[in-house]
Amino acid sequence: MGVTGVIKKVAGPLVVAKDMGGANMYDVVRVSRQHLIGEIIEMHGDEASIQVYEETAGLAPGEPVESTGEPMSVELGPGLIGSIYDGIQRPLDDIMKVTGNNLLERGVSVPALKRDPLWHFTPAVKAGDAVTGGDCLGTVQETAIVVQKIMVPPLLKGTVTEIQEGDFHVTDVVAKLTDEDGEVHELTMLQRWPVRRERPYRSKLSPDQPLITGQRVIDTLFPIAKGGVAAVPGPFGSGKTVVQHQLAKWADADIVVYIGCGERGNEMTDVLNEFPALKDPKTGHSLMERTVLIANTSDMPVAAREASIYTGITIAEYFRDMGYSVALMADSTSRWAEALREMSGRLEEMPGEEGYPAYLSSRLAQFYERAGRVQTLGSHPQEGALSVIGAVSPAGGDISEPVTQATLRIVKVFWSLDSQLAYKRHFPAINWLTSYSLYLESLGRWFDERTGGEWMKLRGRLMLILHEESRLNEMVQMVGMDALSAPDRITMEAARSIREDYLHQNAFHETDTYTSLHKQHKLMLLILKWYDDAEEALKHGASADKLISMPVREEIGRFKYVAEKETDEQYETISRELDKEMADAEDEKEAL
Repeated sequence: MGVTGVIKKVAGPLVVAKDMGGANMYDVVRVSRQHLIGEIIEMHGDEASIQVYEETAGLAPGEPVESTGEPMSVELGPGLIGSIYDGIQRPLDDIMKVTGNNLLERGVSVPALKRDPLWHFTPAVKAGDAVTGGDCLGTVQETAIVVQKIMVPPLLKGTVTEIQEGDFHVTDVVAKLTDEDGEVHELTMLQRWPVRRERPYRSKLSPDQPLITGQRVIDTLFPIAKGGVAAVPGPFGSGKTVVQHQLAKWADADIVVYIGCGERGNEMTDVLNEFPALKDPKTGHSLMERTVLIANTSDMPVAAREASIYTGITIAEYFRDMGYSVALMADSTSRWAEALREMSGRLEEMPGEEGYPAYLSSRLAQFYERAGRVQTLGSHPQEGALSVIGAVSPAGGDISEPVTQATLRIVKVFWSLDSQLAYKRHFPAINWLTSYSLYLESLGRWFDERTGGEWMKLRGRLMLILHEESRLNEMVQMVGMDALSAPDRITMEAARSIREDYLHQNAFHETDTYTSLHKQHKLMLLILKWYDDAEEALKHGASADKLISMPVREEIGRFKYVAEKETDEQYETISRELDKEMADAEDEKEAL
């Protein structure tokens, strides 16, 4: 063990200890005889300020504080997938077994990765092979859909002198490696990595592939790249958490890490109940078989919130280093920033805007900058991606507050949730006039290649119609709908179809909850085909009322509920019906 000191002062989650001269910043410490977990966040001479990740009620000056001499680290290895951790990677199910109830008790120490299960290790190298950091020593079939690669620790290289296949616990030695200095390293399936230090990689790649989410408003209008960063700010009740859940369920990622950072307990309960029951559309297995959950609810000690997003992103980086595409959801970074503000206040630091610490922006940047599409370490580099989507909960929906503004300076996708849309029951309540994606240019080629060069052109037309509707709405409010010309009425109807039939999506409908790019493309074509044909029919004297009330428009609206396998057939059927009804509308005019 490291340095031992004594408590001098207790202020909520902040404990000041003296006689800690030999300790280091960010060392993990055990506070009091109850061995509460804490971390040194400030040093003044021999006095250490410690944020304690457990309830500090009852602590008193004079009690011992013992430094472990090691930074806050996570355990990485088989057993991560399907686990539910608190903010400092303590498995909640194991804590419940130890304590006999579902309340977190102080001082409970359980290992992050379960030590009992045996995992079958299959070597990928043999004795005598030279390996370097990031190389795959062997594999473990962790779940039915996730193969975990046991990698050489990033900072180690040498020659494999011994490796064996078989069933092992995570702490058993599976290989021995001799480095250039002749020192022998015993390697287990378990690694530790400090959470505040980014895991290394070879190089970052351009964000030119989209993370397909199956959510039409996102994929079509405001896409995110694999390895990209996005923010979902919105007021209370606007659907942030449902958007996060939808992305966790359907995003085109191999692994999902979901961090409930300071969220309400009932929302985390929904996640814990939903995810095991949900079928992964790609594999047919339970979604939990590729998910890691970090549940740090609002009633848990506030300091652990601050650690939770680092715990989550370090686990996500570990899977990225295996060559997987990982999606990390942080819900919400506002609660994390509030924890930062509380600790800063306890430390008596000079407050910045609205009481947040002056280093809020840099801390947020350190977190989001760990995202990216990368070439991994190792002799045979792979491509891995870590996409980060952070929810922000600005008080009163005011996005000019510091956390939202600091986030927007960092992220490249802004999905602006609108309370007005939410009140109208339009979900996802992403406002198409105020949201943006800075990845559009780099992703456009990818989309166009898969749709014969049409995607970006169709997307541009949808946005143009929506903006035109916004302009016409101002006129309608002044002089009424009757004052609009027939072409303007057709534009308004096309915009309504885009809003209600395309952008509105039911997260709880078994078919509408996810829409493939192919189906999105066909639905865009149908809406715009009606619009173009209606404009042409108007020129030939057709009635606007007749065009607006066409029965086929109901079929276009219901197209989103068509099963994926029936998409092409239904598209052809509706197209033929649309042609027929358009011809009828024009014939009716000629007859008159």
